[in-house]
Parts: sequence; C-alpha cells; structure tokens
Amino acid sequence: MKKRNIFLFILIFVFIGTTIVYAQETESDLQKKIDEYQKKLTEIRTEKNTLSSQIDYMDTQIYLTQLKIQDTEQKVIKTQKEIETLGSRIEGLDTSLNYLSKLLLEKVVEGYKQRSLSLMDYLLNANNASDFLSKVKYLKTTQNNNQKIVVQVQQAKLNFEEQKSLREEKIQQLDNLKNTLVAQKQELDNQKYAKQKLLADTQNSENVYQELLAQAQKQLSAFKSFVQTSGASSIIGANGLGTGLDNAYYSQRDERWAYKTIGYSSENILNVGCLLTSISMFAKKFGSGVTPLDIASDVGRFWGNTAWMKLPWPGVAGKGYVSVDTGNIESELNQGNPVIVGVQINNCYSGGNHFVLLTKKDGGDYIMHDPIYGPDIKFSSHYSTICSAATFK
Repeated sequence: MKKRNIFLFILIFVFIGTTIVYAQETESDLQKKIDEYQKKLTEIRTEKNTLSSQIDYMDTQIYLTQLKIQDTEQKVIKTQKEIETLGSRIEGLDTSLNYLSKLLLEKVVEGYKQRSLSLMDYLLNANNASDFLSKVKYLKTTQNNNQKIVVQVQQAKLNFEEQKSLREEKIQQLDNLKNTLVAQKQELDNQKYAKQKLLADTQNSENVYQELLAQAQKQLSAFKSFVQTSGASSIIGANGLGTGLDNAYYSQRDERWAYKTIGYSSENILNVGCLLTSISMFAKKFGSGVTPLDIASDVGRFWGNTAWMKLPWPGVAGKGYVSVDTGNIESELNQGNPVIVGVQINNCYSGGNHFVLLTKKDGGDYIMHDPIYGPDIKFSSHYSTICSAATFK
C-alpha cells in the first residue's frame, strides 16, 4: 500500500504543468517612473537650449539611468529565483524518471518471464471458467499498466528536457541582464562625468555656454555641408571600402554605425563623424579594438548634448592628445605617429571642415585614410590646405 501511494505521488508530480507560471503583476511604480522620466526627457529636448535646460536634461538622464539600474537589479534577483526553482523542479523530475524507468524495467523482466505462456496455457491450467477469466483479466490489466508506464516514462523524459531547456534560457537571460547592468552603471558614470565637465567648461555661466554652443553648431554644420557636397555620402556595406594596407581603416559611411547617434546629440556618424572616425583609425593602428561606434557612444568625449569633440581630444590606445604644428607633420610621420589633420573646404574654422588620418609621407604628398573617400589615397587627390594637426603619444 505504501509503495502504491509513493507511485501515485510521483505520477501526480510528473503531470504537473511543464512550465513555471509566475503571477503577472500590474505595472510597477518603478516602471511608471521610468516612463514618466523618459517622457520628461522628450519634453526638455523641445525647450530652448540654455545651460539651465541642459543641466535639467542631464539630471533627468542621470535619474532615469538610476531607475533603469534598479529595474535591472530586480530582474536579476527574479531570474535567479526562477533558476533556483527550475533546479528543484529538474531534480524532482529526475527522481521521478529514475523511479519510473526502474519500474518499467521490472515490468519488462516480469513480462519476459511470462512470454512463453499462451492463451491455451491459461485455459489448460485454470481450475474452472472463473479462474480462467480471472487469469485473462489479470494478463490484460498487466499489459495495459505496462503501456501506461511506457507513456509515463516518455512524459517524464519530455518534462525533464523541457525544464532543462527553460533553465538554460533563464541562465542566458541572467547573463544578459548582468551585462546590461554593467553597461548601465558605466553609462551612469559617464553621465555624471559629462555634467561635471559641462559645468567646468562653462564655469556655470550662461554666456560661456552659448558661446561654446555656437562654436559646436558652426563646426558640425561645416561637417554636414562637406558630406552633402562630397559626392560620397551614400551608405556602404561593412568594410565596403576595405580595411587599408595596415588593416586600420574605418569609414563613417559604414552601415554598422553610419546612422548611430553621437554622445547625447541627435547627430549621426555619417553626417558629422569624420573626426571620431579618424581617431578610431588611429587607435586601431596601435592595436586597440575601438570602432567609430565605440567613440560615438563615449558621451564623455563630447561637449554637452552636442556631437562636438572639444579640445583636447580624449586619448586612445593608451596615448594622450598632442597638438602638432603643420610644419612638423612629416617629422611625426617619420617617427611612426599618424597625424589627424583638419582640412579646408570653405574655411579653416575650428580646425577644418573635415578630418582625415595621414599615415605616411609620399614624395611631396601624403597618404591618408579618409573617412569619406577610402583608405590609402593621396591627400592631394581631394585636398590642398591643412588647417590643423594633432596626434596621440
């Protein structure tokens, strides 16, 4: 009787639903706050661009990121609990499967021992008709029970595999959440740094802020004007222009990042990303895996909520910014230091209307990686005047 009760308990356990169902909660206060502050960010963008509105925007971003971190942390805890529950479920199913498999094996052995008995044997060995009918009924019941056990073993195996698969999915979700949490915390640090930098750059002065904003807008406008008139503003495939003889070329037109926005701005790499692309090429020449998208995503490199990279440019590949006199470019190249130069299209405002990376001297010319036109081409094929020059050492 005791064995039968255990068997019934296991069968009930096996046929419990194959997935874990968690009560769905109504929208949490945390999610409501996230939605509220995302809406507020959109509203602030439409306000007049002043230092106070910019600080308000940054404060809102910082608070929103903190809320997102809290939300991710909650999801991490919930997913960890789900994995633990699934582990217990899998352990129970494993016990059930072992028991049913053992029981099935016993029935198979028992059936094997009785395999030689025919219906005629049961008839000849029966004491009377009633005894014969009882033996036949027992035989049929045994066969039916064996069939049920086979089905139960198959169901237990199916449940076991489904729960294992679900746990693997949850483990992957947990890894993704942890990676998201790391990225969010880094973003929060960048946002706090950007705010501090803005206050330092402007000395908390509205006049200074407006002057810097005007400079940023003027240079970015020059960048966009050049791209639009270059005749090479179309998007290309990944490494569509090749990677250069040094395997260090990137194009701002590359489909992988062309339409990605820069910093906190609404500007994209295609239109105004010549400088950051040139910097990423410099980094790649020195073994860094930095791409234009990585540079664009580093909000601390750009002024306020613009795509303007204010001097001195933050370092890359373990090297720091060094201004270079245009008369010393050849010397730097001879020392193995590629030089980023701003070129004149209409004027030399803010160091140039477009930026390229000079890789070496070639007679009376330079060889360059141009973020627009391609790698390893002569400087004179497109430009004549260098407005500014810099490298990293």
